[in-house]
Amino acid sequence: MLNRLAAFVCALIMLAAAQPAVALDIDVSEFELGNGLRVVVIPSSRAPVVTHMIWYRVGAADEPPGKAGIAHFLEHLMFKGTTRHPEGEFSRLVRINGGEENAFTTQDYTAYFQRIAKDRLDMVMELEADRMQNLVLTEAMVEPELKVVLEERRERIDSDPSSLFSEQMNVALYAVHPYRKPVIGWMDEVSRLTLQDAMDFYRTHYEPANAVVIIAGDVTAEDARRLAEKHYGPLKNLHEASPAARAVEPAAIAERRMIMRDGRVSTPTWRRTYLAPAAGNIGLRSDLAHQIMASALGGGSQSRLHQKIVLEQKLATYAGAWYSGDSRDLGTFGVYAAPNPGVSMAQLESAIDEVLDEMARTGLTQQELDATRNRLEGQTAYLLDSQDALARAFGTSLMTGQTVNDLLNWDKVLADVSLEDAAKAARGVIDRKASVTGILLPEGTP
Repeated sequence: MLNRLAAFVCALIMLAAAQPAVALDIDVSEFELGNGLRVVVIPSSRAPVVTHMIWYRVGAADEPPGKAGIAHFLEHLMFKGTTRHPEGEFSRLVRINGGEENAFTTQDYTAYFQRIAKDRLDMVMELEADRMQNLVLTEAMVEPELKVVLEERRERIDSDPSSLFSEQMNVALYAVHPYRKPVIGWMDEVSRLTLQDAMDFYRTHYEPANAVVIIAGDVTAEDARRLAEKHYGPLKNLHEASPAARAVEPAAIAERRMIMRDGRVSTPTWRRTYLAPAAGNIGLRSDLAHQIMASALGGGSQSRLHQKIVLEQKLATYAGAWYSGDSRDLGTFGVYAAPNPGVSMAQLESAIDEVLDEMARTGLTQQELDATRNRLEGQTAYLLDSQDALARAFGTSLMTGQTVNDLLNWDKVLADVSLEDAAKAARGVIDRKASVTGILLPEGTP
């Protein structure tokens, strides 16, 4: 997924001058520090605030065997403090200066962010640069936080049948790839994580050359570069931050099926998830073709699934589809529905398969292509209203093997996506051999 950047050892090197984005009407600059840390600046003077994000190229899929959940656990521990800023001070400083902060972990990356007044950017960059290499942990800090993570697992996953169902769908979908593990980890493995596990993971992956800083808001490229040189520039790469070897998913040769029953379920649901290509591995045009295909199939009230399964045949209360390619190794394409009372799962699945088979055989109509393209263009315009959305869009792209130019030029490529591109996307992913079909039922349902 990642187009990893070599660590330049001499000087700050400008990778690209500011360049206009036609669709987003923004200027973006990117440069790289001598230690390999990459910085992307997205100026916007709509409000005197900035969003600062630092993204590390490491996630749950990079965890050592038997340490599921360590990437997410370390995310929690990163707020504990350093020698310079002891426990609680990071968050306190952000809060008393009127800022907001948070973090998130995925299979492929971990990100930390603050939204704050523009004259406090210097402060948050100093704080993030400090905790990149100077994290201090003790058993007294780690043990209570482990309990917090375990409780989060109980609340978010174990107490929600739909989340447990999704988790089991992933286990069935991937034979060997680490995407089969949940980001939050398995309860049994998380409960055994230690301070040493956290520090080992931290020292292995939290390095300047393994990070990208995204700054969006009321800041110039020149000021962002000056502050990046001041705070991040002096940091050294203490270890060679290299990605953990990931198991390669073998070619699928047989479809998989699963049924889960839970007493907390009141309404049956049907899902199918297919293995699909990741956006960074197929290029922007093909990625957009997959998005268009999935949206035309099940992206709203005008989609084929809604029109045929919900409105015409009245088999389901809802039906839809999606494509997710924002990952390093593999993407997913999914279809879902909930049957109306009296409709069997077999009847619903048969009707959905007819729609899928038709899409794979004939592709989209010109009307579907045009309407879906217009809808995607409209949705993207909303990015301009949110610094956070802009920063996340660029960060996610860079973490998953895409480029700044992919985002800047997406509208031109979108205009070139053809009916054949969309048809090729449909033929490529609608393959039962590379899928898992899941049924979630109330307890006691035959």
